[in-house]
Amino acid sequence: MPRDGQPGSALGKSLAVLETVVERPGPATLGTLALRLGIPKQTVHRIVRQLAQEGLIERTVSGDGYVAGRRLKQLGERTLFQCLQAAPVRAILQRLVDDLEETCNIGVLDGAEVIYVERVECDWPLRMQLQPGSRVPAYCTGIGKMLLASLDARTRRRLVENVSLQSFTERTITETDRLLDHLKQTRRQGFALNDQENTVGMMGLAVPIAGDSDTIVAGLAVHAPVARLSPDAALQKLSKLRSAAEEIGHAIRIDEGGTNP
Repeated sequence: MPRDGQPGSALGKSLAVLETVVERPGPATLGTLALRLGIPKQTVHRIVRQLAQEGLIERTVSGDGYVAGRRLKQLGERTLFQCLQAAPVRAILQRLVDDLEETCNIGVLDGAEVIYVERVECDWPLRMQLQPGSRVPAYCTGIGKMLLASLDARTRRRLVENVSLQSFTERTITETDRLLDHLKQTRRQGFALNDQENTVGMMGLAVPIAGDSDTIVAGLAVHAPVARLSPDAALQKLSKLRSAAEEIGHAIRIDEGGTNP
């Protein structure tokens, strides 16, 4: 039954198909959608065709089902951007920067890239300049590795196997199996270190930000030159980073619920 409680609503059925496609860990087949939603397969086929035409879902390259399309991903990113702007996220980020005395930023995953959506710079003259909207590879950045690690194993492998693992420094992980093992470890430990994997001389530490239903929606990172931030020094900031991430996630959830002023 469509999740809006209106069995006869064409819009409700379309939304139910979209939600099911997005929530499944792997591609959703027509048969799975029909069985899960209690909608005739012929009706599901028509809805899927229309959604695909609008770019909201797309068939996988292997043809084994449907996943979120480019347009739906863009809508999701814009929605998250809006939530981050409406909630007191920048104020939380500013307090964290004042406390850690290093630059902190928030990023979201877009395919094989990370998009920085919010950032507060520290006062040190030596720092990396990246503006909100900047894109960086996910596989060799702290936020990117953290968000890749948060994906289900099948999706994670599919993404990694379809990325050209370019070497940016001698520490960049460029072997697929080694990167997948590293991401498994990252998932277990709940944080990601970026020890000069993207830029020589730069260290980063990232933790996840959870939205509704504890789904990981973004990552929070602190980074600085290795002269100021060694791996051990970065890990000493883990507790404060996690507390800020929890506060940001709470602010996003409140705002999405409509109770945030």
